Amino acid sequence: MASPKSNLFCTLIVLFLSIQSKVLCSIYQVGGLAAWGIPFSSNPKLYINWATKYHGLKIGDSIFFLYPPSQDSVIQVTKASYDSCNLKDPILYMNNGNSLFNITKAGNFYFTSGADAHCAKSQKLHIFVSGNGSFVEDDEPASGPAASAPTYPTVFGAIPVQAASAAAPLLQIPALMMAAVLLPAIALVM
Repeated sequence: MASPKSNLFCTLIVLFLSIQSKVLCSIYQVGGLAAWGIPFSSNPKLYINWATKYHGLKIGDSIFFLYPPSQDSVIQVTKASYDSCNLKDPILYMNNGNSLFNITKAGNFYFTSGADAHCAKSQKLHIFVSGNGSFVEDDEPASGPAASAPTYPTVFGAIPVQAASAAAPLLQIPALMMAAVLLPAIALVM
C-alpha cells in the first residue's frame, strides 16, 4: 500500500500538470529586437514577417510594444482604419512606451502607430488568433474586433527583457509554477 506522502506527491504532480496545460502563456515583443518603430528600408516588411514568425499566438498570450513614449504610441484600430491608415477613433490607445496587449479572444487584431505618417511607412501590425492559436495570413474570419471588443488594455510599465534571442518569448509562466509546486512536494516526500 502506498504511503500518504507518496499519494500527496502524486496528487501534486497531477495538479501541476493540469494547471500547466491551461496556463502556458507567453509575452512576445513586437518587432523583436527592432522594437516598435518605423521599419528600416532594408526590412520594410518587418511587422508582416514578425506576425508570420509568431503564428502560434493564442488566447492568453500578450504582445508587448516597446517604443520611446515621447516619439510614438500604439493604437488598435479596425480593418478599414488599418488599410487606410486612419488614426481617428481608435479602439484602444497606448502611449507609455511599454504597452502590453493581452489576447483575450480569437479574431483579427489591427495595430498601427499613433504618430502621424508612421502607418504610411509600414509601422502597422495585423495578427489573427484562432480559437486553437493558429495564424492565417488572409483576412477571412470576418470576426475582427468591433469598437466594443473586450480587450484588456493593461499597461504595466517597465517589463524586464531577457538577453535571449528575439524568437524567445519574454516570459514563460510554467517554469515559475514548476518550482513553486514541485519543491514543496519533494520536501514532503523526503
